[in-house]
Amino acid sequence: MEQEQAPQIPDRLFFRIGDVADLAGVEAYVLRYWETEFPKLRPKKSSNGQRQYRRKDVETALEIKRLLYDEGYTIAGARKALTQEAKKRKRAEPKPRVQTSLFGDEPASGGIDPKELAAIKKELREILRLLK
Repeated sequence: MEQEQAPQIPDRLFFRIGDVADLAGVEAYVLRYWETEFPKLRPKKSSNGQRQYRRKDVETALEIKRLLYDEGYTIAGARKALTQEAKKRKRAEPKPRVQTSLFGDEPASGGIDPKELAAIKKELREILRLLK
């Protein structure tokens, strides 16, 4: 099968199901079915019950379509591929750095002497008492 070019996603906050169906080239009922099969595809619902797809949801729908229609995956295979891809991305994300003190010589979380911290707390309580 010839792989189609991914459609350009408009720069909007939310998309209705018809908009996403048009972008993905599938019917709305197909998207509703995919929502039951793929935990990653979970659009928010508005107060009147309409689905509100975010850009991430649209990208997920396009990826599901690619896996099912272009790559020939089964539903179970596509679900597994999406899960593995998410795990891969999570592993590739940089780990958050521990914030260091102002001078960069020790971690901020444990850098203050407990006695000094107690003195600071005491001063803050005194200031709070004066403000009341």
